[in-house]
Amino acid sequence: MGFIHPSVFVNTLTVVAGSTIGILIGKSIPDRFRSILFQAVGLTTVGIGVKMTLSTSSFIVVLLALASGALVGELVKLEDKIASIGRFSKDPKKFSAGFVAASTLFLVGPMTIIGSIQAGLINDGTLIYVKSTLDFISSIVLASLYGLGVLFSALAVFVVQGSLVLFASKLGFLTESAYLSNLTGVGGLIVVAIGIRLLELKDVKTGNLLPALAFSPLFDYLARVFKL
Repeated sequence: MGFIHPSVFVNTLTVVAGSTIGILIGKSIPDRFRSILFQAVGLTTVGIGVKMTLSTSSFIVVLLALASGALVGELVKLEDKIASIGRFSKDPKKFSAGFVAASTLFLVGPMTIIGSIQAGLINDGTLIYVKSTLDFISSIVLASLYGLGVLFSALAVFVVQGSLVLFASKLGFLTESAYLSNLTGVGGLIVVAIGIRLLELKDVKTGNLLPALAFSPLFDYLARVFKL
């Protein structure tokens, strides 16, 4: 086990900085503009999610992971637990939605997985630095709509990316195309669900879907063992 690469700290700080700016901006946005912004971000989020989902190599693995994750998330009431973290805020439900939306967008995808493992294995944080710039811009927009939940996602960025860097030698298999494509596909469908929620088409409990990200590599491994 090595050390946490500086790029992880930079990424965390860019999310904090972007979120802070977004929160300050958000207070001055009139409700009618906020509404159209939600729609614009929602449509963009659906587009990002669809693009991620299309990289999937096995929809059976994605379905099994998403269904298993959803059942576990519902069983432990994960979304309610996330909302309870934000009980100090005026709107815990909004806090939870913002935290899940930001954490999923910032942490699911090739740049996070490959970038963190490269940083841990060969001390190359280039991808994470590029991702930091993107996350800075995204966090401004998301925080202007969701508020504190996006700011707290910086903690998730630090913990998840830091763990990937520290255990890079054990997690290198995640960069293999089969594992990475289906993990991205599962994340993509969660992102689509976030977009649906932003567009107020249906109040999907996206927080309860997060365990699916852990099930994806497991089902991929089983599919390889049993040659499915």
